[in-house]
Amino acid sequence: MKVLFIGDIVGKVGRITTKALLPTVVNRYKIDLVIANGENAAGGFGLTDRIVSEILSLGVHIITTGNHVWDKKEFVTQISKEDRVLRPINYPPGVPGYGSILYSLPSGEKVAVINISGRVFMTNIDCPFRTGKEEVEKLSSSTKVIIVDFHAEATSEKIAFGYFMDGKVSAVIGTHTHVQTADEKILPGGTAYITDVGMTGPYHSIIGIEKEQVIDRFLTNIPMRFETAKGEGIFSAIVIEIDEKTGKSTALQRLQLKYP
Repeated sequence: MKVLFIGDIVGKVGRITTKALLPTVVNRYKIDLVIANGENAAGGFGLTDRIVSEILSLGVHIITTGNHVWDKKEFVTQISKEDRVLRPINYPPGVPGYGSILYSLPSGEKVAVINISGRVFMTNIDCPFRTGKEEVEKLSSSTKVIIVDFHAEATSEKIAFGYFMDGKVSAVIGTHTHVQTADEKILPGGTAYITDVGMTGPYHSIIGIEKEQVIDRFLTNIPMRFETAKGEGIFSAIVIEIDEKTGKSTALQRLQLKYP
């Protein structure tokens, strides 16, 4: 089984880039399942019903998110409409939405996807390690193929989580920082890991935002409204090959493709 995980889709440029390049990538690598982090897909901040429908129509099967999932306030009441849109599972009980999904492929194979948020330099929500372990134990009775989007800031927390989950899940894919790391590996227990898969969005930007705005903020320390950058796009993703009988990963490859 081959899974494509697309790094955080940022704004219109990210959506256009995904639309242009996803069919080619799927065909070239013979992808069975496409997962994308979409928490910044609506104007660079949050999601809307319309944007969710657009991303799913491009061939993405499951959308994960993170701390920006609530940025569009109307989406708080809309998120529960679509179980293929996930929010971090370690939000407190009663928060709307779904933290995981057991997804059936056309072949009949089942794949579990879990969305989890870190806590270091992030919102202090429930423990990702304990919550993740409990959810993995529950889902492992239904499938051996389990993929985790670990949405976190600190590299140490991400690496620790990867080794904590090694042998329990097929892959731990880091998101949130929008900067692709070059540390992809298969851990000793067979779990594919990367600290951050990167961003699908404006190529000449500062994590998706207009460069000048971010530089001015550093120079003046005056709060200002950030806007997503325009122009060329970058498609950041990772391809994971998984043995569905064992749930262990056998290969992985980072992708960074410019568009146009």
